[in-house]
Amino acid sequence: MTKHMQIDFVSDVSCPWCVIGLKGLEQALANVGDLVEADIRFQPFELNPQMPAEGQDIAEHIQQKYGSTPEQSAANRTMIRDRAAELGFTMAMSDGSRIYNTFDAHRLLHWAGIEGRQRELKHALFEAYFTDGRNPGDIAVLVATAEKAGLDGPAARAVLSSGQYADDVRADERLWQSQGVSAVPAVIINRKYLISGGQPPEAFERALRNIAAEE
Repeated sequence: MTKHMQIDFVSDVSCPWCVIGLKGLEQALANVGDLVEADIRFQPFELNPQMPAEGQDIAEHIQQKYGSTPEQSAANRTMIRDRAAELGFTMAMSDGSRIYNTFDAHRLLHWAGIEGRQRELKHALFEAYFTDGRNPGDIAVLVATAEKAGLDGPAARAVLSSGQYADDVRADERLWQSQGVSAVPAVIINRKYLISGGQPPEAFERALRNIAAEE
């Protein structure tokens, strides 16, 4: 018997572990087949809400935020790149990469949810930033990414230029923070079960099967 599950995927566009988590979740859903019918909703979380528009050098940012040495940062990027590659995603971050503000990307994702293309846009944004090294806070980049995801370019530009959905995104961010989400990815199933972090497909599959049995 197929179990319907609402899956809230709380994440940020500039979070590499969110890429790994989403890919792992999607592979797990494919593995369980007809056991689970999932409605995935992407919820906003900003790792760096105060980040200026021009962004910041990634090595400098990681050193300031986490105290990591350049060697530790490079080793961590290698590990993340390898994990992503195992899931079919190309992670091309390097010492010269930058961290950017992602608020407008979250506004665009909110609109894409209304348009029924949210998952397509999420994947396209991850690829634009992590694979192509583009700025997910730049309007031209966001419009092009929206078009790649099958959305209307002029409509996307209108949303971005108007500041539309800003209040909705901030309200959603506050909601998930009030629910205790302080790190991403956070995967909440049926508003009841929490799976934290960029888990491998096997971990997500095990959780999905256990939840289906309980429900």
